[in-house]
Amino acid sequence: MASSTCALSPSARLQLTKTTLAAPLSFYHRSKCQMSRRGFAVKGIVASGVSVMASTLTAEPEPAQGSERLPFKPEGYNYWTWRGHKIHYVVQGEGSPIVLIHGFGASLFHWRYNIPELAKKHKVYAIDLLGFGWSEKALVDYDAMVWKDQVVDFMKEIVKEPAVLVGNSLGGFTALISATGLPELVNGVVLLNSAGQFGDGNKESKTSEETSLQKFILKPLKEVFQRVVLGFLFWQAKQPARIESVLKSVYVNSSNVDDYLVESIMKPAEDPNAGEVYYRLMTRFMTNQSKYTLDTVLSQLSCPLLLVWGDLDPWVGPAKANRIKEFYPKTTVVNLQAGHCPHDEVPELVNKALLDWLSTLTPEVSLQTV
Repeated sequence: MASSTCALSPSARLQLTKTTLAAPLSFYHRSKCQMSRRGFAVKGIVASGVSVMASTLTAEPEPAQGSERLPFKPEGYNYWTWRGHKIHYVVQGEGSPIVLIHGFGASLFHWRYNIPELAKKHKVYAIDLLGFGWSEKALVDYDAMVWKDQVVDFMKEIVKEPAVLVGNSLGGFTALISATGLPELVNGVVLLNSAGQFGDGNKESKTSEETSLQKFILKPLKEVFQRVVLGFLFWQAKQPARIESVLKSVYVNSSNVDDYLVESIMKPAEDPNAGEVYYRLMTRFMTNQSKYTLDTVLSQLSCPLLLVWGDLDPWVGPAKANRIKEFYPKTTVVNLQAGHCPHDEVPELVNKALLDWLSTLTPEVSLQTV
């Protein structure tokens, strides 16, 4: 993902846009200027959320050219209890496993056109990260390590065999750090316009002691102000017009921006805890991610890596994919004429790229699992 500059510049806004937890992407787009530039390359993150939110505004088209689509179930599919929290996931097909991880603001339904096709040759799992989709809107301190632990435990308790991790935006970065945490169960990683930024992962920020004025007066006032502003932004993000404009900004071809997408984003936003989760993500998660960089994560990776990149992504362009490949030689790159969410915009091309690459891993995988 490109740099995560947020400030008041256009790039900063893009950053916030990506970070909408359960609220529509349109909301994020507006709130970006409020965020710190130290986000996780929030740009990539927001895009996934955006894509899901904008669907409400257009008449639902036919499913993408000849593609089967995962049926939308308001009640969800399967549930797993992790650390006392309810986690939503789906599983289809048979064969060597694949685990799909959505981006910031989205849900497993964002893989609607990928799950049925990939399941013809593989056992496909898709999971909703804690705080997103149909998974519990837990009131915890969100951090990249929370989702890493969730995916690692999902691999151990549900998948129970070596798999390939596939992630878009924030889900991409989550796939990377999960692979480093459980190398024996990860045969490969696929990133689609991934979040994450290059930088000095060992650099520790210096913190000065808080004065009494800061601790007892300025800090509480800042929190009150943030709650008012972010509360308004969260409400605003649910408005269809906002959602549509953001979605169209990251989908080069917006024909798949439909009611299915919108509902899959709006329903989770109705949860009573969704607003508080959004607040925590924007004020805590987004301000402490600079320590998790692509440099440090890629330096710990050992498995093959595939980049399926939407080169027309306004937030995370092809330069980032090129830099990842330079840093990590065991990388294959597939460039597509698509935006931030190629798996939903051009699913037939993404499915082909995934299946072709997965077929090259089959001999190695079978040797490992014998």
